[in-house]
Amino acid sequence: MEQFYQVLAWVGVFLYWLVIAGVTMRVVFQRRIVGVSLAWLMIIFIIPIGGVFAYLLFGELNLGKKRAERARDMFHPFAEWFQRLNDCPSHQPQLMSQNARPISDLCEKRLGVPGLAGNTLSLQDSPKQILHSIIDDIQEAKESIHLEFYIWHSGGLADAVGVALIQAAKRGLSVRLLLDSAGSSRFFRSHWPKLMRQAGIEITQALAVSPLRMFFRRLDLRQHRKIIVIDNTIAYTGSMNLVDPAFFKTNADVGQWVDVMVRLTGPTVPLLNCIQAWDWEVETGQRFLPELPACGIDTSPDTIDTVQVIPSGPGMPDEIIHQVLLLSIYQAQKSVVITTPYFVPSEHLQHALKGAAERGLGVHIVVPDKNDSTMVEWASRSFFGELLQAGVKIHRFHGGLLHTKSVVIDDTHCLIGTVNLDMRSLWLNFEVTLAVDNLEFTQQLSWLQQEYIKNSTSIDNNEWIKRPMLNKLGERFFYMFSPLL
Repeated sequence: MEQFYQVLAWVGVFLYWLVIAGVTMRVVFQRRIVGVSLAWLMIIFIIPIGGVFAYLLFGELNLGKKRAERARDMFHPFAEWFQRLNDCPSHQPQLMSQNARPISDLCEKRLGVPGLAGNTLSLQDSPKQILHSIIDDIQEAKESIHLEFYIWHSGGLADAVGVALIQAAKRGLSVRLLLDSAGSSRFFRSHWPKLMRQAGIEITQALAVSPLRMFFRRLDLRQHRKIIVIDNTIAYTGSMNLVDPAFFKTNADVGQWVDVMVRLTGPTVPLLNCIQAWDWEVETGQRFLPELPACGIDTSPDTIDTVQVIPSGPGMPDEIIHQVLLLSIYQAQKSVVITTPYFVPSEHLQHALKGAAERGLGVHIVVPDKNDSTMVEWASRSFFGELLQAGVKIHRFHGGLLHTKSVVIDDTHCLIGTVNLDMRSLWLNFEVTLAVDNLEFTQQLSWLQQEYIKNSTSIDNNEWIKRPMLNKLGERFFYMFSPLL
């Protein structure tokens, strides 16, 4: 009997290492950043069994069979829709600045999505202003209201938005609401979905989470876009979830969340509606391609704001938002100012920022002083030393959890949207970014960034070097996992 157990033990060891070898081969043959592969190999070899299990759950980008099949079937009709935008007079490449044109060319080549002129943009940075503006537009809506968010959290003015949507549905409008299953889990457990469905609102969970689905789809893949489209003529997008900050995560000890949204009118609105329609069809199988922008638009000097919409995530070209960020930084001639709640850059992005500072540019990064993610906060600090030594200015914002995701280049053009500067946003989640080629709008955003900096403490490199050794060890520990955060 003892010999039997010895044989059984050896068989178990053999099978374990066979599994390790098989998973290792999967890691090695996946095309991805080297740091991500090395981080996964470390986890697989250091954590017995658990590392293998974690990789099979979270290590590979898997939308699920049904979503993948739908996405393949959807590709041609949506690609044709985007292609037809090139025939609209609002597609005016000659109106773009010399720095914005390469970004638009890159997106048109890789995404098939052109930049469009003739938009009017409004930057909104107060939660009350944003939510009241949304409510007012909902109350004035005539035909349809489509919303897509990562988080809907009940309370305060967020409830007023819910009431406005219910009233709109009762007026006979088409109201569709797509919310991430994990981010809005509390909302789906509340009384709101029942009230809304009774009023005629269509509600769908994006990337539904359940124990069974963990074997068929990567569970940490999330729908992180924030889009509202009203009557196919007004749109909102930006960093803010559908929450009232006065009622959201009040016990997290990080202060109120600080966000911005952009209100748009013009030909870019149907494009945002089309991205939302893509996400809706992937989840439901229902198609509702919006009408194209009116091709008779008169692009006057007062409305030449050129906006390039950049959707990113599974089903989109690999690394597209990462490429846009790198291109923007390398093109900069005077300054780069970035605000982000989560800063865990790729090696390429880190080199680009260091290189910009070493070229003599003013490079500023604004992050929250307190963060709701401990792992990300510690991993983020591990990058500060090299950046500070290169001349990058890092500011820690004290006015709450700075959640605004923005990049301003040379005070002339900007990127704004839902993308954090971490690996999850850059490589995994469904995101949307606007590249705005308009001086007035960019200067408004630049002014707001400077207000953030005034409410921040700048990190002194000499003081940073003197931080306790225990802090340095903690930062290096989480740095090893940074490719996965």
